[in-house]
Amino acid sequence: MSRVLGVDLGARRIGLAVSDPTGRVATPHGIMERPPAAQGAGALVEAILAEARRLGACRIVVGVPRSLDGRIGPAARAVLEEVERLRRAAPAGVTVDTADERFTTVVATRAGACAPAGRRRARRPARRRRPLDDAAATVMLQSWLDEHRDETADRCGQAGPGPPHPEEDR
Repeated sequence: MSRVLGVDLGARRIGLAVSDPTGRVATPHGIMERPPAAQGAGALVEAILAEARRLGACRIVVGVPRSLDGRIGPAARAVLEEVERLRRAAPAGVTVDTADERFTTVVATRAGACAPAGRRRARRPARRRRPLDDAAATVMLQSWLDEHRDETADRCGQAGPGPPHPEEDR
């Protein structure tokens, strides 16, 4: 099995998460700054595909920011347009999927991902909070991995977890 890259497309930053090679556990992988608009939409697609290649990811899962009632609003439509560009540019063997990313930032925040290091001391300026983009991408990717864990469908050219073939028991 290959790795799965989780992507949280933000307006300024792109949060990344990656699975372990078995596709069971997601971990934060960092934050990319969104390329300037002057570079065009292709720059973002190329940056994501380059990271997927570097990691050996065979699947990219992009979070879609649906509204609370599950509808596709303007932000989700914009992400889905970027997903389509990513799908068209993805090389053979790389699948691009989407996942619901509702509440991922809330979960990441409650998990303490953005807590400032140490205690605040008097007469010191407040520390900036760490961006949550990679933590939110991790929550989204872990949810997707959990939901797809029992699939017997082919993932990355190898059979996913499922019942063994009857002849393998002999």
